[in-house]
Order: sequence, then C-alpha cells, then structure tokens
Amino acid sequence: MVKEIIAKKAAIVDEVADKLKSSVSNVIVDYRGLTVEEVTDLRKQLREAGVEMRVIKNTYLKRAAAKAEIEGLDDVFAGPTAVCFSEEDVTAPARILVKFAEDHENLEIKGGMIEGKVSTLDEIDALSKLPDRDGLLSMLLSVLQAPVRNFAYAVKAVADSKDEGADAEADAE
Repeated sequence: MVKEIIAKKAAIVDEVADKLKSSVSNVIVDYRGLTVEEVTDLRKQLREAGVEMRVIKNTYLKRAAAKAEIEGLDDVFAGPTAVCFSEEDVTAPARILVKFAEDHENLEIKGGMIEGKVSTLDEIDALSKLPDRDGLLSMLLSVLQAPVRNFAYAVKAVADSKDEGADAEADAE
C-alpha cells in the first residue's frame, strides 16, 4: 500500500518535470481569493489558448523542478500554487494571466519560465504585451512583403511616367 502511494507520487513528480521541460513557457500564480466562477472563467480562457492550468502541491513542484534541473523557483512554490503550462504559444499564459490579474486583484502572478529560463515578473509582464503567435507571424509577413510592394510601386511609377511622357509627345505632334 505504501509503495503504491510512493509510486503514484513519483509518477506525478515525473509528469510535472516533463511538463516543465517540454513547455515553452509557464506562469506560476496564487489563485487564493478567486471565486469558483472566476477560476472556471480563467481556466476556460487558458484552455481556448492551448494552455493547461494545474493546481499542484508545492512539494511535488519543488521535486519536479529539481528533477528537471531548474533552479530559482523554490521561493514561488509557497502557498496555494497553480501552474499554467503552454507547449506552443510562448506569450499565451502571460498575456491571459496578466490581463486577468488586472481585472481580478486576487490573482497574483508569482513567477514563471520562458523557454526554459526562470523569468522575473517584469519579463512576464513584458511578454504579456506581445501579440500572440498569429499576430507575430502576420507582422513578419508584412515586413517581408514591404520590399516587394515598394519595388512594385516604383515600377508602376516609372511606367506611369513613361505613359505620361508618351501622351505629352502625342499632344505636341
């Protein structure tokens, strides 16, 4: 019986360690003081963005961080703790949680990791102000198209000026 319990706890630690390693970003929050409806709303927003929110015991989190060779998070693993994992969009957890915290003062962002590096609250706040992945790709595409678009405008302007020159010569005759 005791061995089964220890095995279950070890499995949870292994799973959390794998999630910490595989996520591109995660944000750790204290959700104390939020109502059930507020937590449900927050989870819904996170889930729609592909972010998983889990409430995990601090001892499991400390052991998982040690197993994943992550240092610097022990201070944030105190009190009620929920971790939001994102394996695809780096900005999603920070963007959603910072906005939610602005509207709900009971949600406290305690820390997190961005692409395997322990991050400060300022870094998480700065990350929250970036657009999502689709927005960044759209901006990149716009920047890449600009030289082609400008070249096309220049060619059109040259063609238009030659047409005007030909029209002026025809009028002169």
